[in-house]
Amino acid sequence: MQEHDMAWVRTEMALAEAAPRSQVGPGAWMRRNLFATPVDSVLTIFALLLIAWALPQILNWLFFGAVWTGADRTACLTTEQGGQLPAGWSGACWPFVSGRFGQFMFGRYPVDQRWRVILTGLIFIALLAPLLIPRAPFKRLNAILFFAVFPFVAFFLLVGGWFGLRFVETPLWGGLMVTLVISYVGIVVSLPLGILLALGRRSKMPIVKLLSVIFIEAVRGVPLVTVLFMASFMLPLFVPPGVSFNKLLRALIGVALFASAYMAEVVRGGLQAIPKGQYEGADSLGLTYWQKMGFIVMPQALKLVIPGIVNTFIGMFKDTTLVLIISMFDLLGVVKQNISGDPTWATPQTAKTGYVFAAAIFWVFCFSMSRYSQYMERRLDTGHKR
Repeated sequence: MQEHDMAWVRTEMALAEAAPRSQVGPGAWMRRNLFATPVDSVLTIFALLLIAWALPQILNWLFFGAVWTGADRTACLTTEQGGQLPAGWSGACWPFVSGRFGQFMFGRYPVDQRWRVILTGLIFIALLAPLLIPRAPFKRLNAILFFAVFPFVAFFLLVGGWFGLRFVETPLWGGLMVTLVISYVGIVVSLPLGILLALGRRSKMPIVKLLSVIFIEAVRGVPLVTVLFMASFMLPLFVPPGVSFNKLLRALIGVALFASAYMAEVVRGGLQAIPKGQYEGADSLGLTYWQKMGFIVMPQALKLVIPGIVNTFIGMFKDTTLVLIISMFDLLGVVKQNISGDPTWATPQTAKTGYVFAAAIFWVFCFSMSRYSQYMERRLDTGHKR
């Protein structure tokens, strides 16, 4: 047998070469994402022209041409309106925000008692932060404190009447404080109740399934405004004489039930996405129904519907503004009340400034929830990576 010449076989590993210059760097990214096709190029150029036209005007109104100091409306008036600024000036009136900042945050909560609200907020952050950090220790204890203990601590601190704390009735509450209280209760209640409703709708027990379907479809079939009206004005008709519910409590019940119905459908979508083999595998192990759901099915289902769950939370956070129709003043309600009912700051720029401030606060919270949900999606997506 003739021997083959194997001299052409490489005996050492080739050195790694740099990627082609056309495939890396800012230029390559722009070609792929902004100028990949003629249509993309036209849209990119149009967007850049729009930004170049609008951005300087927005920045000028928000910062460069805005008023930052002043004690009343005269600081934000032009000479045409009897003020000190040149005619034709247009810019944000930030002294209005700084002058009414306490009301925007706390409503009419007594000034000398606002330390209780601040303390409650600090406790909230201290308990929430470890829950959001995956590697933080003592998760179970932290969850018990946040979901079971903190509501009672917050109630005693905010309402008062015990331990020497002055009683503060809820009609005095307002601003961002009310927005966060309603959102917290809605989130804490809607997720577990939504899970139970989703399981009930998929139950094989006819009565449980029927009741779950009736509740979900009845609540989803009406707007939140209607639910708030019913909770505020019709709920007292179904309780025994002499029993009264606080208006804030009625709003909390209405928002929580409304969000639970939507959450149930989100969770049900996740349950239906789980392959049948997962259910059969759990049954083959002899697990009970609750063990199967708690250890096998539900963790996978909730992981799949994280975007839907967070979307419901964001929608509920923004829907808290609707409590204004039952005479409760959240952040947007307090801003609107100060704009329309405070002649001290009645200027053409006051309304725009107040609404921009409220929009910025809502955007910060909603964007934070969205970004954290994306982080959790990436962290829990190990089972679907290729």
